[in-house]
Amino acid sequence: MATTACLGCSTRARAGEDPPGSDERPQKGDLLVFSEGDQEGKLVTAADLKVGGPPLHAWPKDPTTSVVRSASRLNEILIIKLDPADLDEKTRARAVDGIIAYSAICSHAGCPVTAWVKSDVGDKEVFKCMCHNSEFDPRAGAQVVFGPAPRRLAALPLALADGSLSVAGNFMGKVGGTQPG
Repeated sequence: MATTACLGCSTRARAGEDPPGSDERPQKGDLLVFSEGDQEGKLVTAADLKVGGPPLHAWPKDPTTSVVRSASRLNEILIIKLDPADLDEKTRARAVDGIIAYSAICSHAGCPVTAWVKSDVGDKEVFKCMCHNSEFDPRAGAQVVFGPAPRRLAALPLALADGSLSVAGNFMGKVGGTQPG
C-alpha cells in the first residue's frame, strides 16, 4: 500500500520568515489584536478599553487568513477610549463610542510612541514619544502639542462588529517620521 506523506510540510511560514501579507498596511475589515503583554495576539474588544486610558497597543490581523500584520513596525496602532464629548468634531466622526486609533510611530524621527502622561504644556494626558519628547493630543486628531514632531500622528478609522474592533479604512496621514532616526 503506497501512501504519501510530507513530514514537516506546512502552509505556515518557516521559522524566521514572515507570512505573506504580514507587512501590508492595515486593510479595511482587519481585526485588531493586542501587540504586547499577556493578551498578545488576542482580539481587542471595546470592553478591553477604559474611558480615559491608558491606550492599548495593537496590530491589524487579516480576518480571512489570520495573518497578523506585524512584520512592519509602521503597522503598530495605539487605541484609546475617551469621553466622546472631549473629542473634536473630526475625531469624533471616525471614533466608535469614543474609541479612536492612531499610528504608534512618531511623526518626527519614527520612534515608538509609548507613553500616556500629563502634558508638559497643559493639564490633559497625551501620547508621548519618549525619544525626543513630542506630545500628541488624541482628542484633537493627535495634533502635536509639544516637541519637535512636524505633524500629527496618522489616524486609523475604526468600526465595531460583534464587540471586536476592526479597521474601517486606510491610515489618514503619513505614518512614520520625517527625520533620520
